[in-house]
Amino acid sequence: MKPLLQLVLLRHGQTLWNKQHRSTGWSDVGLTESGERQARAAGRVLAAAGFQFDAFYSSQLHRAKATMEIVKREMRCDASPVRERWRLNERHIGAFEGLGPFAAVSKYGLRRFIQCQLCYDVVPPPLALDDARFPGNQKRFAGIEAENWPRAESMEQTWRRVRPFWEDEIAPALRSRRRLLIVSHKNTLRLLLEAITGSPASYSNMLSIRACKPLAFELDDDLHPLRDYIVKRSHND
Repeated sequence: MKPLLQLVLLRHGQTLWNKQHRSTGWSDVGLTESGERQARAAGRVLAAAGFQFDAFYSSQLHRAKATMEIVKREMRCDASPVRERWRLNERHIGAFEGLGPFAAVSKYGLRRFIQCQLCYDVVPPPLALDDARFPGNQKRFAGIEAENWPRAESMEQTWRRVRPFWEDEIAPALRSRRRLLIVSHKNTLRLLLEAITGSPASYSNMLSIRACKPLAFELDDDLHPLRDYIVKRSHND
C-alpha cells in the first residue's frame, strides 16, 4: 500500500505588528520573543509527532523565514535548504500596511475597511508608486519581475499569484511523494486551503490558521484530502 501524500501548512510566529494589531502585508517585521517561542514549540511538536520532510518552502518575508529556520533547528534538520518563494508572500494590503484598524477606518472609512476584509474581489487603497512601501522601491524585491510588484491586492488577485505556485511546484512535488512543509501567512495559507479542499476555507479551518499551529494534510494520489488535523503535543510528552 502506498503511503499517503503529506503536506503541513504553518503560519509564522507572532510579530511586533501582530501584537500591536497593525496590518503587515509585505512589510518585513520580525518575530517577537513570543513568536520565537511559538516557532520552537511548533518544531518540537512536529518532531515529537514523527514528521519528516523532503522539502521546505517559505515566503520571502523575514517572519516566515525566521519561523522556518527555528522549526528546522528544533527538528534537527538545519542543513536542509529552504525554497523561498515570493508567491507565498502575504496578501499586499496597499495603503493599509502599517496601520491599525482605528487609523485605517479614520483615513479610509469603515465601509472600505470592512469590504477589504470580507470581500474576495475588493482591492485595498493602492500605494503610490513613489511610496517607500511599494515593492518596486525596496531592494529585497528586486528579483521579482516589475509587472508582479503589487500596489495592493484583493484576495482574488492574491490567488492569481499563489495558483501558479500550487499548480507548477507544490502539486507536482506531492505527486512525486515528497513530504512538504510550507511556512507562510494567514491569507496565502487560506488560499492554499482552498486549493487543497477545492472550496472556500471552512470556518473551522480558518480558525486553525493560527500562529505556529501546524495543520497537517494526508492526501490521495489525486491530491484529494483524506484527513486534516492540527498537530498537537502528546499528553505523554
